[in-house]
Formats: sequence, C-alpha cells, structure tokens
Amino acid sequence: MAKTILITGASSGIGKATAAHFAKHGWNVVATMRQPAEEHDLAAENVLVTRLDVLDDASIASAVAEADARFGGVDVLLNNAGYGAYGALEATSMEVVRRQFDVNLFGLVAVTKAVLPNMRAKRNGVIVNVSSVGGRMCYPLGALYHGSKWAVEGLSEALHYELAVLGVRVKLVEPGGVDTDFGGRSFVFTNDESLAEYQPMVSAMVSAREAMDTRTFQKPSGVAEVIWEAVHDPSARLRYVSGEGAKVLLEERFSLERDEAFLAAMRERFGIA
Repeated sequence: MAKTILITGASSGIGKATAAHFAKHGWNVVATMRQPAEEHDLAAENVLVTRLDVLDDASIASAVAEADARFGGVDVLLNNAGYGAYGALEATSMEVVRRQFDVNLFGLVAVTKAVLPNMRAKRNGVIVNVSSVGGRMCYPLGALYHGSKWAVEGLSEALHYELAVLGVRVKLVEPGGVDTDFGGRSFVFTNDESLAEYQPMVSAMVSAREAMDTRTFQKPSGVAEVIWEAVHDPSARLRYVSGEGAKVLLEERFSLERDEAFLAAMRERFGIA
C-alpha cells in the first residue's frame, strides 16, 4: 500500500517540489496551502490539494481528517510552511515578532500535534521539519527569523528523543540558499530610519542581498531529494544539510561528527534505541 505524506506550505518552492517528487514516486500526497484554489500544477489521482493555514486550528484538523478519509492516515509529515522576518529588533513591532514565531514555530507545533495520535496508534511515522542553515548560525538583523529556526532546532532535537519511544522518527532538513521566492513574498524587512545607529548595518545588509547571485543557489528539487533521503533513512540520524554551500558554512562552525556522537550518547544515557 502506498504511503502518505502531508506537506505544509506546498503552494511553491520546497513544498511544491517535494509534493511533485513524492507523487512521481508513487506516494499519496496531501499538498496543503492557504489558497488551494490557486493551485493547478499538482493535480493527480494520488495528490489531494487542500487548505491548511498553520495559524488556523480548524483548517489543520480538517486537512488531517481529509487525509485520513482519502488515504487512511498520514505516514510522514513535512513541516515546511514558514517565512523570514528581518530587521533591527528595536524597530520591529510586537505584532511582527509574534507572527514570525506563530508561523515558523507554533504553527509547526500545532500541525505536529494533530498527526501524532495516529502515528502513536500505529507506532510508526516520520516528522520532517524544514529548518535552515540559519537555524544553526546567524546573520545580523535576523534575530526573529534565526530565533524561530533555532527554536525549531531545539524542539526537533528534544522530540527526536521523546517520539523515538513511539516508533516515530524526527528529522531536520537544513537548506542553505534555495532559488525560491523566499526573498519576495516569504520575506519581511522592517526598518526605522529614525534609529540612525542601525542604518549602516541596514545598508550593508541591503547591499549584500542585492549582490547575491541566486543562480548559485540550489533548486527546490534538490532540497526535495534531501527530504526524500531523510524520510527513507531508518537510522536515528537527526540532521540533513542541503546544499554544498550550507555544508561548508556549517562545517566551519560545527563538527557534524560531534553532533552525531552527542546524540548517540544522549540516547544511550536515557535508554532510547
């Protein structure tokens, strides 16, 4: 029987590429998004396109119920929905602060909680959280985005232990630069020019963004392949870095070998297989 993956934020970028990749390989796909009526590329017998807004609990429950009715449940959850809010913290309203964490963290938590009862009953499942290279290192003026992604990292690492006893594997996929619309509708930048002390840094950040050559970024399909690898890896490995640039950057700051050794030691200490 074909397995089923539920994907949040599947209207574009990584989410859409992953939906297409899994559908092509015979999986049932629940491709969720806020505006499903605008999606026309993912139509297939094994694809259910439906509404899910991670800030709307009713839409989450409805999407999971649709997945149960159509395909008999969710075997894999891909928490992909998210966006980036940048700018000096002092210049940013609390509304923007709260929305960044509501979408990137609390929305992820809400969808995860919705699929866990079924996975717990089956004692099987995989939860893949799309983090970022920015979940393990930071750029200036990124306190909100990086803070939310570091929170996803911490949450996922703790759940990596917690859900292992249920037979549920937790995976983190950490892309570097991806050729998506992240710099467009998925990016919010706040600035207050009256806060003169921050303006040199703001100017430097704007110049750096304008100088980026997105042609060197990995394609969303490349991240989809890493997600495929993570889903099909039966080991207790937690992190999967996507993109050569991301690997170089993280290897400069961390040793991935130490990361795996630390996780293994913690599992042994607490008797987790």
